[in-house]
Amino acid sequence: MTEEFKTFVKKFEAKVIPLHKQAILAYFNATISGKEEDYRRAADLEIQLTKILASKEDFATLKRIRAANTISDPMLRRQLEVLYLSYLEKQLDESKLEQMIRLQNENEKKFSTFRAEVNDKKLTDNEIDEILHTSTNSVELETAWTASKEIGSVVADDILRLVRMRNEAAHELGFANYHAMKLQLSDQDPMQIEALFDELDKLTTPAFTELKSDIDAKLAKRYNISVEDLMPWHYQSRFFQEAPMIYNIDLDEFYQDKDIISLTKQYFASLNMPIDDLLERSDLFEKEGKYQHAYCTDIDREGDVRVVCNIKPTYNWMDTMLHEYGHAVYDKYIDRRLPWVLREAAHIFTTEAIAMLFGRLASNPAWLEQVAGISADKIEQIADILFQSLRLEQLVFSRWAQVMYRFEKALYENCDQDLNTLWWQLVENYQMLRKPAGRDKPDWASKIHVALYPAYYHNYLLGELLASQLHAYICREILKSDNPHREAYVGRTKVGSWLIENVFKPGHTLLWNDLIENATGEKLTAKHYAAQFIN
Repeated sequence: MTEEFKTFVKKFEAKVIPLHKQAILAYFNATISGKEEDYRRAADLEIQLTKILASKEDFATLKRIRAANTISDPMLRRQLEVLYLSYLEKQLDESKLEQMIRLQNENEKKFSTFRAEVNDKKLTDNEIDEILHTSTNSVELETAWTASKEIGSVVADDILRLVRMRNEAAHELGFANYHAMKLQLSDQDPMQIEALFDELDKLTTPAFTELKSDIDAKLAKRYNISVEDLMPWHYQSRFFQEAPMIYNIDLDEFYQDKDIISLTKQYFASLNMPIDDLLERSDLFEKEGKYQHAYCTDIDREGDVRVVCNIKPTYNWMDTMLHEYGHAVYDKYIDRRLPWVLREAAHIFTTEAIAMLFGRLASNPAWLEQVAGISADKIEQIADILFQSLRLEQLVFSRWAQVMYRFEKALYENCDQDLNTLWWQLVENYQMLRKPAGRDKPDWASKIHVALYPAYYHNYLLGELLASQLHAYICREILKSDNPHREAYVGRTKVGSWLIENVFKPGHTLLWNDLIENATGEKLTAKHYAAQFIN
């Protein structure tokens, strides 16, 4: 069995590695250009890859070898499990798989090329965000917010078609629905995830309720309206997933005259994790038709790691650059001696945790002083407000993540229910926002993750928990620091080395909770997040 599996892996790698590289590169090029032919090529290559994983003969071989349970080598056993789960998800009729890929690809193109229209002018997401962030005119805010939601009506029917197709596929493979399947195939127990979200709801509700009252009072004053008249467009972002500016500080002012790329480069170099090679291959500025969000991609698992951004000299884009290059250094420093199949992160949320660990630093006092060059006197004046801003950011995001997780779970459990109403019930319950009177539009579909990255969003909140756990360990065990709010690791190469050796290098050789326990001495827990931001 061992020799048979080794032969299987060799054949698999010969087929998949070159095709995988072509597919990832084609997707990267499509998101940069926005051209229909580039998206079509990306879809064609993904279909070719999917057909390999859909092979009934190969899956039967893997299933037989796995059932025999005679492979003793731990590296081979891990490869077998990863390949088995990868093939299992694709054991469907090839024509169905192709339909889903092409429909998904079409939606991706619609999101990339969509521009909100305000007063007969097409605006980018950055321009919409600028209006929501800076305007104090309620009519202007409502117009911009409403325009940004129009993409929902464009893609809603396609999303529902995809949901039904995904659920049908999950049922064929013996799963309750697609959402449950995605969690289980990524080594997550749906019941445990739900219990964790329930725990976080209880932990965050009192603190968020108190903060929400403070937010409302300050925003009502800003807009010169009553608290009762505050609507979703008054909260300075399209989904209230980011903290509104309620403290006497504008984080954008620290970056408006800064070179965001240079600061990112400087910081990672100080950890002895240089990113010069990664920056050279990335695409970081706005252009017509380009994907308007941000992502990191590993083209070949050999070091060609790239980031896509649309940067402006703002706090949010500084956060995003640190976030995306957190992903990038994770990918860069996975041990390339590992088998190709295991040369990726232990889990989606472990790489999200690293991205969040670094992204948080954009408002960290030590980082602002030591990297962004803000004076020590200024930092002392604002240090407490900086922490309060980060705490607000975390609590606001935590409540938003509840909406996303619970909506997606309900969507895949029953996509025929009144989703427009469900969305606003969740928003009102967890984010404490008012639904605009009479609004009955598919606002849920305007969130790109619902359309393009199903059953993914909960991993962001898990990533936040792990980021706090890693930060607590680094401060306690490596830096011997009793002031974690002031630690940004600038110039601390020991931190870089510890992350590389204990989190990045192992790749996918371990189950995610085993990796976390090996690195920090305990399995994933919410206690460090609670200690940092709630208690």
